Amino acid sequence: MSALVVSAQTSWKSDKAHSKVGFAINHLMISEVEGRFNDFEITATATEEFKDASFEVTIKTGSVDTGVEGRDNHLRSADFFDAEKNPDITFKSNTYEQTGVNTFKVSGDLTMHGQTKAVTLDGRVNGVITDQRSKKLKAGLKLTGSLNRSDFGVGGDSPALGKEVRLTIHLEMAQQ
Repeated sequence: MSALVVSAQTSWKSDKAHSKVGFAINHLMISEVEGRFNDFEITATATEEFKDASFEVTIKTGSVDTGVEGRDNHLRSADFFDAEKNPDITFKSNTYEQTGVNTFKVSGDLTMHGQTKAVTLDGRVNGVITDQRSKKLKAGLKLTGSLNRSDFGVGGDSPALGKEVRLTIHLEMAQQ
């Protein structure tokens, strides 16, 4: 007789105080500029071990922050994100593949600057614990990947900027 173990899916939400949506891009082919988005919401549905996850992400383009006000304003302009016309970057996953004990790939549709393209991110579950204060489960994750900014019509053909944008997302997710 064999036992069937079924793990229920539960809702998770990012803890913004302990999460970061970051990016990096080459500048003038000699340096790397990093930035982040300060306003985002990430929700997931996953098991209590944070497996079989699906993600929904909304990032506010107007919250871009590279630490340089002039550059941030330029990134919000029509030359890049056009934040007034395109206030959100969204991602909705459609496939999840377990690649190791604590690693996975998640693929889905990323919409930015009015363009939607398929994107795959590599993920790692750093751990799942019971928070001593809330008594709820918390999961630590890291997601990485890259995209071609030109595929989304961001930044034009500027020779000063690399085409590849590298994404690094550090998440602390709280079970709801």
